[in-house]
Amino acid sequence: MTEQITTADLDIIQRIIPHRYPFLLIDKVRDIKVKESAVGIKNITFNEPQFQGHFPGAPIFPGVMIVEAIAQTSAVLVGVTLDLIDKDLLVYFMSIDKCKFRRKVIPGDVLEMHVEVLRSSKKIWKFRGVATVEGEVAAEAEIVAMIDLLEE
Repeated sequence: MTEQITTADLDIIQRIIPHRYPFLLIDKVRDIKVKESAVGIKNITFNEPQFQGHFPGAPIFPGVMIVEAIAQTSAVLVGVTLDLIDKDLLVYFMSIDKCKFRRKVIPGDVLEMHVEVLRSSKKIWKFRGVATVEGEVAAEAEIVAMIDLLEE
């Protein structure tokens, strides 16, 4: 890598992780510090498909999707850290611990996923993620994930 990436726009995100609409749950990753931390951004909009059924008349962004957005942010951090852009990276959940939901996330909110590396090896990474809206904690969890490169 010739220069250190500190922000990943949608193009870079899609070159690191395989997720696509409607399951790509981050719009941008900023404040990337390799091997350390990053902040994912998700703009919550009413026209997303999950709001047709969760819940009609009172749309709430599903908690499991917040945890997935934390995981996707973590995967982008790994991709940048290990220089895995355009390398067919897959990341699999191994565990989700200490998961708590603290507030509703609704259309119009900007969800920020603050992730930090707790432990890492070549294939197994542990993260703490805290999702916030306007500085207020919406959800938090510790996740362990396995990194898999399809090219290996």
